[in-house]
Amino acid sequence: MKYIVVLGDGMADEPLAKLGGKTPLEYARTPNMDRMAREGACGMLRTIPDGYEAGSDIANMAVLGYAPEKYYTGRGPLEAMSMGIDLAPDDVAYRCNLVTVENHTMADFSGGHISSAEGKELFTSLQPEIPDVLVRAGVSYRNLLIIHGGEGATSTPPHDIVGQGIAPYLPKGKDAELLLQCMEKSRTVFDNHPVNRARVAAGKRPATQIWPWSGGCKPAFPLFEKKYGKKGGIISAVDLLKGIARCAGMEVITVPGATGYLDTDYEAKGKYALEAIKHLDFVYLHIEAPDEAGHLGSIEEKVKAIESVDGVVGMIHDGFDGVLVVLPDHPTPIRAKTHTRDPVPFVVRGKGKDGTSEFSEKAARSGSLGMKNAVGFLDFLFS
Repeated sequence: MKYIVVLGDGMADEPLAKLGGKTPLEYARTPNMDRMAREGACGMLRTIPDGYEAGSDIANMAVLGYAPEKYYTGRGPLEAMSMGIDLAPDDVAYRCNLVTVENHTMADFSGGHISSAEGKELFTSLQPEIPDVLVRAGVSYRNLLIIHGGEGATSTPPHDIVGQGIAPYLPKGKDAELLLQCMEKSRTVFDNHPVNRARVAAGKRPATQIWPWSGGCKPAFPLFEKKYGKKGGIISAVDLLKGIARCAGMEVITVPGATGYLDTDYEAKGKYALEAIKHLDFVYLHIEAPDEAGHLGSIEEKVKAIESVDGVVGMIHDGFDGVLVVLPDHPTPIRAKTHTRDPVPFVVRGKGKDGTSEFSEKAARSGSLGMKNAVGFLDFLFS
């Protein structure tokens, strides 16, 4: 038996008055997910363990069966693994966003969704000014900062504080003084930088500074194939998911046109999943767009992203006869513009049938598969 999981990041939500009391998932046209519900069975999944923030790192690790309590050290080292950086035992790697701060307020956690090329230029200018750390440009606003001999610090993810003053959320802990120095230096370097001058001239937001968060040391995962006896692969444009794949010894499948944003090539991701499952036993297809729309607080973009995910589901449904699963990793409600800890709905084709007529948060709560914990989810699928 072969398995494909289609994960729409942040796809779950709350009822919205502007949608007549429906969630975006209920409101969107999703004939393929609904067909899966009619043909299969639904349930709910707890993806965030007690005591952990509702991050995509925590949730996706849990869905893949890696208990965050045992294996999670931070988001930064997972993204370092994705970039091919072999961290030393005493290295602390931080996720490092390019952000827009205006009047001491977090205006945009993505630096106006800055391009990878622009970000690389900014980091090239910044690195000589902060020789005590290593910065590495990643994809768009998602980058990396590494402290050799680091001791750790805590700071709030920038997507959690959009529209809020940054002062209460700055880094705290043993590495905080160095991180704050780097942040201050980035403001100086980025101010009036040619990249930002061009962005402002084009009517775009400038990336005004860096924002390091979720630091940690290199994790040690058991290999996916050893854990489950199956060869697995991950498709994602997001460094975090690629890092999890590399830690777990899974194949990283790169898709041309996959951006990790609203403009990603959905069709290409579906095609690559169908091609990959020919030589793998398990494919985890991660689609970031619904989460990005949730962080933007855009109902229209979230509905559009969900409908695009449904198109991918339809392509795979028609071209694959194994076990097919659709779920989010966590909710990213339009109201909150950030992740919440609530359980998420899932639908499975190929593990029985329960008569559910559609796929939604409400419908899945009455599904026959009940409430499950994410860490045991793949054990359930593979049983």
